[in-house]
Amino acid sequence: MIIAVDGPTASGKGTLAKALAAHFGLPFLDTGLLYRAVGRQVQLHQGNADDPADALAGCGFPDSLLDDPSLRNEEVGGLASRVSIHPVVRAALNKRQVDFANQPGGALLDGRDIGTVIAPHADVKLFVTAPAEVRARRRYDEMQRHGNDVAFAHILGDIQARDARDTGRADAPLKPAEDALLLDTGDLTIGDAVQAAIALVESQLRKS
Repeated sequence: MIIAVDGPTASGKGTLAKALAAHFGLPFLDTGLLYRAVGRQVQLHQGNADDPADALAGCGFPDSLLDDPSLRNEEVGGLASRVSIHPVVRAALNKRQVDFANQPGGALLDGRDIGTVIAPHADVKLFVTAPAEVRARRRYDEMQRHGNDVAFAHILGDIQARDARDTGRADAPLKPAEDALLLDTGDLTIGDAVQAAIALVESQLRKS
């Protein structure tokens, strides 16, 4: 069984994907982490995330970089969005993702183009979303809890810019697959969102 979970930044898709993987006993891959590693590698080598050649060079990151805590910060998240618009970067990372999706026994992957590009044959495709202001508030609260004093307006602007890049890129833009199940987490608690996601997946599996 393959489950694809897509959606914009801070929609809750990562949390839901991990919960679904645990519930259904599936190997899990956060594909966004791969793009964050590319962005971080470009940064470490003082390259330009907007330059396709520098971004492609960043695809040669060592596996150990995936354990770098800095991959989770806002700056690297922005770099990931910038490198991901380059078709050469997406092509370089696609095989790793496709191989993971098609492993024996199935898998669960979350990202921006899992249901549309990486695993269009997935048994279940879930598209998780929420209004930009809600997503910005979540990210702002999270950063406040970690002692990062960043203005809400800055976070909202960053999320809106990422949304524009992710949905507007020519190669594999962020969009729901035609047969994706939509889940808006805007008014849901984490627990309620997890239960709603499990119910959607189970409902889809019963129909298969």
